[in-house]
Amino acid sequence: MKQPVDEMKGPYARRWWALLVLCLSLLIIVMANTALTVAAPDMTKDLGLSSSDLQWVIDGYTVPYAALMLLLGAIGDKYSRRGALVLGLVVFGAGSVAGSLVDSSGGVIAARAVMGFGAAMIMPATLSLLAATFPRAERAKAIVLWTATAGLAIAAGPLVAGALLEDHGWASTFLINVPVAALAIVGAFVLIPPSKAGHSNRIDYVGGLLSVIWTGALIYMIIQGPHFGWDVKAVSAAVVAGIGLLAFVAWELRHPHPILNVRRFLDRRFAGSNLAVALFFLAVFGAFYYLTQHLQFVLGYNPLETGVRMLPLAGAVFVGSALTGYLTPRIGMKITVSAGMVAGTAALALLTRVDASSSYGDFVAPLIILGLAIGLALSPCTDAIMGAFPESELGVGGAVNDTSLELGGSLGIAILGSVLASSYSSKLSDAAAASGTKLPDGTLDTAQDSVGAGYAVAQGIGDQARAVGEKAAHAGSQQQAAQLKGQAEQLAQGADKMADAVGSAFSDAVAHTSLIGAVILGAGTVLVAALLPRKGRGEAAPSETASSETASSESGAEKPSRERQPQR
Repeated sequence: MKQPVDEMKGPYARRWWALLVLCLSLLIIVMANTALTVAAPDMTKDLGLSSSDLQWVIDGYTVPYAALMLLLGAIGDKYSRRGALVLGLVVFGAGSVAGSLVDSSGGVIAARAVMGFGAAMIMPATLSLLAATFPRAERAKAIVLWTATAGLAIAAGPLVAGALLEDHGWASTFLINVPVAALAIVGAFVLIPPSKAGHSNRIDYVGGLLSVIWTGALIYMIIQGPHFGWDVKAVSAAVVAGIGLLAFVAWELRHPHPILNVRRFLDRRFAGSNLAVALFFLAVFGAFYYLTQHLQFVLGYNPLETGVRMLPLAGAVFVGSALTGYLTPRIGMKITVSAGMVAGTAALALLTRVDASSSYGDFVAPLIILGLAIGLALSPCTDAIMGAFPESELGVGGAVNDTSLELGGSLGIAILGSVLASSYSSKLSDAAAASGTKLPDGTLDTAQDSVGAGYAVAQGIGDQARAVGEKAAHAGSQQQAAQLKGQAEQLAQGADKMADAVGSAFSDAVAHTSLIGAVILGAGTVLVAALLPRKGRGEAAPSETASSETASSESGAEKPSRERQPQR
């Protein structure tokens, strides 16, 4: 496909097929994180990963992904949005191949970082190409499908990974990305029109570099501090993030053509939409983090069964997205987004009832409500964020939306993950003391590290019981056999008590963490509702603002008919 949309007499005929390619590209970069949640146990065993190694295997993807999106989005705007998408898919695929071949923690972390670099090109390109390809009258519908794909990917990641792990190793969860990326590359050249900004302003590389510094340092701090302690590294990252942010804002306010016009955050609709996206993914990623663990460890489902049981969330996202396409034009985004955030708060509140006796049925309603909430709230916010940018800055607009999403998700895992770990450790200590189980020195400390470690300790005690029982069967005297049998029975009872204590402690920790999440999202709902303008006040503001900014930036020059120029 070589003809830009602005040279066509009418809307691009194959734009919905082009959207399919964009959604496919989005699907694999979101699934790259969610699939890892179920592949992590096998990877840990195979590579001998420590808890620190595993954390950076997960977050080695997040740091470059979040830090580079704004700069790479601006570069894509200037030179080629489709080129950024294709190059990102190539880099992402190469990182996936490397991740499947390495046999060390450092190798996997490096491969994940390469994948994150590719994702930082892909993510903003998907939104900018969507906005550039669809006329404004259809853009909201296209964004609804884009958002629904993101919700589907959250639930589909564990399902796909679980299916692969049934017969293959963890490396298959990397390799599955390669054919999908190849298909998306072919689809990009065949179905997606070329697109780039219509102006020739020089890129604000200083502002871009400052955005990389402060965003990267902030993400590093969010990961390092809660998980590994507030040591010199975490504190230094916090200082760098603070200074970098202040320098970024000061530079952008003075630059004639900033990489991001920070004054946009004074607009209530734009600021409220970004806050809603960040808060929502704080809740969603945080909840996803502990729900998958509960399903696997406490309820005992394997990776595939866990993925299947997350499907109600994916289906509900599609329903919620369809509802928002109907409701938002009629009642306004303020009510739709607020309703979605209230529903998300209610879903987390329902999870506060989780205890040791809870079954999967207790999770179905919260999953469905959370999925509906995602669909209701996120599509209008994404549409508002993209509508705030002129046609020449669609890549930057996509990067801002995606950075809010990624910052929120990282904060959710950091904050709610930290609350979960602290609550689990405290409750396990109390449960072990109440049960009267005598544990070897250091065993309780090991069990308090994570729910997986807790069940491993219980299994270890059970293995000891079986070993002692086998000795009893071959004992030289009845007295010795009776003594060994007594020890075996005591150990077996201790293993059962330990497993019960771990399950009870983690279930209580899930309930406590959900309460904290509900309080955060509930408070955020009030703030977002106060920020967003009522229907009829500011509804058209983003488009008008974007148009006026385009006109002012192009004063004295010939204004292009649209933001794309022919690419021959």
